Amino acid sequence: MRRKRRKKMRKKMKVSVKDCLQLESFRKCIVVAGEKHMDHRVKAVSVMDAATAEEAVKCSGSSGNMVLTSFAGMKQDVKLQQETIRELAKAGIAALVVFRREQTTQPVDKAVTRAADEAGVPLIIMVDGENMDYSQIIAEVMEHVLYGNNFKNSLINNTIFHLLNFEKHANFQQALREAAINNDFQVVLLSEDFNPIFAIETRHQTTINEAIRRGKEAALNLSNIYSLIEIDGVLTYWGLVHINNEKYYLFIVDNDDNYSSGEMTKLAEIIELAMGMWKYTPERDAKAELVKALMRGNKSLAYSIREEAGVKLSDIISVFYAKGIEDNHAEEVIHQFVDAGLLDIIKISEENESYALLLRGPKLAAQEENEEKAVCLKFFDALKENKTVRIFHVTGIDGIEGAGDGFRLIGETWSFVESIFPYKRVFTKYELTLVSNCVNIQVQGGYLKKNYMDLLEPFRKEGDNKSRQLLETLETFVLDAGMNSGKTSEFMGIHTNTVQYRLKKINEILGAEITGNRVIPGLTIALALRRMESASK
Repeated sequence: MRRKRRKKMRKKMKVSVKDCLQLESFRKCIVVAGEKHMDHRVKAVSVMDAATAEEAVKCSGSSGNMVLTSFAGMKQDVKLQQETIRELAKAGIAALVVFRREQTTQPVDKAVTRAADEAGVPLIIMVDGENMDYSQIIAEVMEHVLYGNNFKNSLINNTIFHLLNFEKHANFQQALREAAINNDFQVVLLSEDFNPIFAIETRHQTTINEAIRRGKEAALNLSNIYSLIEIDGVLTYWGLVHINNEKYYLFIVDNDDNYSSGEMTKLAEIIELAMGMWKYTPERDAKAELVKALMRGNKSLAYSIREEAGVKLSDIISVFYAKGIEDNHAEEVIHQFVDAGLLDIIKISEENESYALLLRGPKLAAQEENEEKAVCLKFFDALKENKTVRIFHVTGIDGIEGAGDGFRLIGETWSFVESIFPYKRVFTKYELTLVSNCVNIQVQGGYLKKNYMDLLEPFRKEGDNKSRQLLETLETFVLDAGMNSGKTSEFMGIHTNTVQYRLKKINEILGAEITGNRVIPGLTIALALRRMESASK
């Protein structure tokens, strides 16, 4: 049984600069100024890499901040260092920690030390700063600030490490994504009126959309207390957070029921704190959220944000999912088609996967539908030059409905398509629809599946080895080679005459002519079903 969630958020303990110096990260530090002010309370940690005192105050001048710096932006300017210390002191920082990156007899100029003393700011030198990074100190200090020595576990430690690694990550969303991936949870931030700001989704079978719906129905308790929604056995926590005095809803999905409610509440507290430390300001990317809404099948949300995203219904011509296009070549191809005015492309990427909406470009607006399809196919052909690329697209669609249905078709079939069409790297709605039918037949089974598989029954009379050869040839001919015997011989590595002989034998067994463009109705599905079954064994 999961422990009951505590009714109130745990009160943060008071941690002083002196307390922080007892941590392992500070084992090689010296206090060179401000010894009389070691009782300053530490509330947060920030990294300063500023070139002016004004910039330093803007990024790190918060009351209770322990500021980490190497003075990189003002290394040779002692007067500027002095001014910066004085201004940071006025802002109420708790301490200034200077990383000494090179060996010198004097860690900081005496004038800087004197300025810190006069301003009443503890000045701490990390004497082994060359071999340390900021994230180590940030993680250890923030764990101490939040929980003292009373709470230690991998979720909190690991999240703090990733979320507050200012050296590695460019922004808050990037840091949160790495923390979510490493700890197997998902996060979504919504505005007070439930408009999506961003989502970190670590699974295709996401529960986020349903969690949002259920949260709305429950009218979300307007407090800082995190509540629990259980959806198909997956636990989702939601609660109110404040960013720049604005209200937002934070949802956290525990993918595998790994964590207690207390841990998830603490996790939410860390995320909210990190937003402040990163100076994160929510900016809704309506275009990205439109794609995500379509991916999740939430057409009503897609309609509601379509205008904000600046997308005309009539301009939507294709959707695609791709693996392996996150490289310079793909970006060049995208820019080529966009700059030529042929396409507008809204693409979101996660790791090695990309989802996109293709829109009619200004130079394509007056073209016929066939021309639009041709441009899209040319675009996908250009992307697939990288041999590892796999692209699944539905082209020739109509508005939000068509885009949503296209993503649904891709989502239901992409994991099966490659087993049926192993030689292809670009899959159209025709292959996807065939696979969708096969999946449905597999699910229904029984008489329906038997009707199709009976079409292959005549081959069993030919003996196991001969039957296997003929069926493999037939599969390659129909599914891979486009009913072309020359391509069949290339795929199979056998002589064209051998292919012709086997096709003649196949015609005799089936009692029908399948060469050229003629194929027995249902035979393609039967062959595809056979491949699906072989791949699953």
